[in-house]
Amino acid sequence: MKNIICILIILITAKCYSQDWPDWRGINRDGTWSEKGIVEKFDSEKIKTKWTVPIGPGYSGPTVSNGKVYVTDKKEESISLERILCYDELTGAKIWEYSYECIYEGVGYPAGPRASVVISDGKTFSLGTMGNLICLDAENGKLFWERDLNKELEIRMPIWGISAAPLIVNEKIIIQISGSDNACVIALNKNTGSELWRNLNDIAAYSAPILIKKNGNNVVVVWTEDSLAGLDLETGNIHWRIPWKLGSGMGIATPVLYKDYVFVSCFYSGSMLIKLENNYTSAKIVWQRTGESEQKTDALHCVMNTPVIIDDFIYGVDSYGELRCLELLTGERIWEDQTAVKRERWANIHFIQNGNKTWMFNEQGELIISELSSKGFNEISRAKLIEPTKKQLPRGVTWAHPAFANKHVFIRNDKELVCADLSQKTN
Repeated sequence: MKNIICILIILITAKCYSQDWPDWRGINRDGTWSEKGIVEKFDSEKIKTKWTVPIGPGYSGPTVSNGKVYVTDKKEESISLERILCYDELTGAKIWEYSYECIYEGVGYPAGPRASVVISDGKTFSLGTMGNLICLDAENGKLFWERDLNKELEIRMPIWGISAAPLIVNEKIIIQISGSDNACVIALNKNTGSELWRNLNDIAAYSAPILIKKNGNNVVVVWTEDSLAGLDLETGNIHWRIPWKLGSGMGIATPVLYKDYVFVSCFYSGSMLIKLENNYTSAKIVWQRTGESEQKTDALHCVMNTPVIIDDFIYGVDSYGELRCLELLTGERIWEDQTAVKRERWANIHFIQNGNKTWMFNEQGELIISELSSKGFNEISRAKLIEPTKKQLPRGVTWAHPAFANKHVFIRNDKELVCADLSQKTN
């Protein structure tokens, strides 16, 4: 009996200190990984993988929930298929697969699906490149409901397709979908798929919406090709909207909430910081900065990376891979570093914050443990996790966002999904 009690205590304790990754950029969409007992330095130049499974191409990062790993890909057979795949977290064994015909029309860089699968209340929600929204049983892949939003809403298709991961809050699923007739953003009942509200006549960008809260006000922040807006969660009504026409619609990074500020940055149009007021029901621009071109940039011109803000300083990757530090309230550049990722057009790093350490995953498939401060970039350790592939870009890249869950990292390229153990080894 004592042995059974000890085992239960160990399992409960382990669960308390573990963390799933069921959504885009983690539990709160903020790129925060709170687990302890993680390696402080890599012991070799290449990280040993725990398991590897073959998959098709795609941009979507994996998500992890309740012992399962979810990812989407594209498979070209006699017909073009998008697939939702589920694997065992510990072994990589495939648990289930759901596929549907999906022909990409008018979509550039057609390697595969973009948006990460989101897990909520035992359901998986997947949004495909052409607007196929599918709700499945997370346990066995059984279909609950599906909607062809391209057909239903006459999507004004962004050049790189539908990309923003759905936001799920309580019983609502909120999507940036670029539909006609004031349906750029829609809210559906997550259990039935029925529409609850719609708003904005904008063209969709590629940025995932986030929820911000203050004193009982729940505001959905959506960054489109035409504006940055705060919508009421319950009604979809506009609390505030700041017009901003993006160059080539390159709004990809997720808006970052820091204190009472929201920061956004994109490749052509630069950066903007807004101040939230009146319990987040109004907002004003603090600063907005745009460079002369994609190479002569001011402040920060992010591509896919979502910046991190630490102690009133912004850190992000500029248009050609320049890691930059900005002063929050002015946008003034404090320093620049070119060692975290090779200099290339659209060079990318994903930032994940674990305590006072910033973990980086760059497009060469390297994991970097670092410290970021206004004094500079302090690289602690670096190792290769996965090889870049050439389906998305001829130079070879890994643009998907990794998942950090239960002291492991999960990442994909266009050929495989891999898992590696990051737990600190005890002697």
